[in-house]
Amino acid sequence: MSGFDWLNAEAFAAFGQHIMWSDMVGNTIGLIALALGWRRSVWTWPAQFLSGVVLVAAYASAQLSGGVGKQLLVIGVAVWGWQQWTRGTRRAQDGTIAVRFATWKERGLLLGSTAVGTLAVGTLFTAVPDLSWNPWPDAYIFVGTLAAMVAQARGLVEFWFAWLLVDLVGVPLAFSSGLAFSGLVYVVYLALVLWGMRDWWLRSRQTAGPQQPALEGAPA
Repeated sequence: MSGFDWLNAEAFAAFGQHIMWSDMVGNTIGLIALALGWRRSVWTWPAQFLSGVVLVAAYASAQLSGGVGKQLLVIGVAVWGWQQWTRGTRRAQDGTIAVRFATWKERGLLLGSTAVGTLAVGTLFTAVPDLSWNPWPDAYIFVGTLAAMVAQARGLVEFWFAWLLVDLVGVPLAFSSGLAFSGLVYVVYLALVLWGMRDWWLRSRQTAGPQQPALEGAPA
């Protein structure tokens, strides 16, 4: 018996769905991480890291290697984003992370990488059914999540648009799959995304004043 087996035990049932402790803890931390991202707090990254660790432990305990692999990638991006926000990202006059819209080149790279990544991951999930129960939507959500995290690490307003596109698939997919509780969680995510998008959009238009040096290779 693993010390993490409790993560795969049922916490409660809602709307006919059995909610595992791993889902409840992971989703709760995920919501906190998104709220911290909206506030431009560097603590959003430790929260995302912790959420990934919880899910890795749960998947490993259940011997779901595909889930472990996906969450390890999420953890890796969270560590990179944490480094970006603590070492290189420029800051606004109030000391928080300065946000901006991406250049057209950055948008093209982000969209192109997401499209290619979704195609590659979807093909992999289709070829290896054990990795996903619904290959293409799962690939879209997984790669879209990574793209959103990369954009967030760069302080780009497009981070919220990426999350919005993920939610637009995640919400109906959860409800159509009979996962009503997960669907409601996605609805809460959607509300936070819309609020955060508005906040970052408005802040990107403000004159930030003196700022610290921007990320290497990123426009000032």
